[in-house]
Amino acid sequence: MPPTRQTKSGTKTRSEPTQRRLSEIAKHLVLPSGIVSSGWPAVRDQCRKMGVVHDEWQAGLGRAILAKRADGLYAAGIGGVIISICRQVGKTFTIGSIIFALCIIFPRLTVLWTAHRSRTSDETFESLQGFARKRKIAPYMAQIRLSNGQQVIKFKNGSRIMFGARENGFGLGFAGVDIVVFDEVQRLGSKALDDIVPATSAAKNPLILMMGTPPRPTDDGEAFRTRRNEALEIKKLRAAGKPAESDMLYVEAGADPDADLDDWAQVAKANPSFPHRVPKQSILRVRKNLANDDSFRREGLGIWDDDRESARGIPAKLWTDSAVDEAPDGAPAYGISFSASGIRMALAAATLDEKVAFLEQLDADEGALDDGMKALAAWFAEKNDDGVPRWRRSRGIAIAGSANAPALKQLLRQKGVPEHFIFMLNGPTVFASAQMLDNELKAGTVTHPRTNQERLDASTADAKKLPRGKDGAWAWAAKSPDGDETPTEAISFALWVARTSKLTGRAPSGNGGTIL
Repeated sequence: MPPTRQTKSGTKTRSEPTQRRLSEIAKHLVLPSGIVSSGWPAVRDQCRKMGVVHDEWQAGLGRAILAKRADGLYAAGIGGVIISICRQVGKTFTIGSIIFALCIIFPRLTVLWTAHRSRTSDETFESLQGFARKRKIAPYMAQIRLSNGQQVIKFKNGSRIMFGARENGFGLGFAGVDIVVFDEVQRLGSKALDDIVPATSAAKNPLILMMGTPPRPTDDGEAFRTRRNEALEIKKLRAAGKPAESDMLYVEAGADPDADLDDWAQVAKANPSFPHRVPKQSILRVRKNLANDDSFRREGLGIWDDDRESARGIPAKLWTDSAVDEAPDGAPAYGISFSASGIRMALAAATLDEKVAFLEQLDADEGALDDGMKALAAWFAEKNDDGVPRWRRSRGIAIAGSANAPALKQLLRQKGVPEHFIFMLNGPTVFASAQMLDNELKAGTVTHPRTNQERLDASTADAKKLPRGKDGAWAWAAKSPDGDETPTEAISFALWVARTSKLTGRAPSGNGGTIL
């Protein structure tokens, strides 16, 4: 007889596991580096003793979550496990069964299971409480406690799972925690993360799991977005055949960015449990009870707002209408951007023509940037016929991004560029430069070349506005995994220098210098 499976409501269904693999259901799958083994076989065997069987994609997820390096530690033990997936897919069953098995295998294991809201935490506790009372699982249980606001499932071997809501301060003050499960990670702010993660500092082999649906624009999902962007950057590097180490596991399942909401094939693409575990009625119920179609895209189909065409940061018409055929004369301001990974660099210039700023990309590079930075520093030091170096004929040079920014500054200083000609942009000025470009495009006070700017055109077409923090600040980022935000950032940096620098780009009197 097929094993018993548990739905979120606690009802029983009997069916054979399905065979879709994790790699087949995942839109993005970024594995941690250095995997040599996995703790999954022992967990799988324990689950079978409990009468639990997993679909193939769930087994693949368990294998990846519990992957280990040669030292026996979890491969994702540092960066954590991050899962972006829609509702009604069986997250609680999948992760809960793995956690139960680990608690049985390893005596005195301590687990914190935290959600943002009390309601979600209560529902999870109720679901796993029912799971713990099943005939083949109950013998392992010591106590299920629900009193004085404490929700704990205790095992006979001393292991325990504690549940609570972050909105009530749950997670503060704990120590000796081995595993933390962050549910509703779309509402996980950096502060809550900083409050809870230290609880695992004394664990020998800790594991942090984060799972949720794509965040709403109003959600403080900075931790989620940051890790997703890091994972997609790693995926991009690996796809290009470049080495890219990862200390985390990232799994994302979702429909196509511009999916038809009535297309059941897209539902199946987003939800690996549909239709064999989750019927149409459940999907329709979720859609009916969500606020609008955008909410269903995120929670029912797993689509990130950042990936949708409507999320394009620079509308196509706005960019096309700002193109011109001729560049003005004048002293340029320069902007240089490095990608987060440090393997891409873009150089741009902004030249003022009365109230209008002309923006153009001058260079973009990928690969070995050590030589590229040396060549760039030498380029800024090149002199014209009057003996005036290029940097002195500019309004300044703005640099930002990755560890390469300080290195380039040092190379420029070695080439004689004064400190006051170099603008090292930090977070607030990076955000300000992005907002400035956005405002000026809408106001019609910036232009760019109509032709021969393929890299910049592709970058602006793929640019999105990535929220950073709660104050409305945002930065440019690429929407697609193979996109490149650095040219868009570079023109923003150049524009910021052109508008804010007091430098004129004129050579000092007496040396015969002129503006080029």
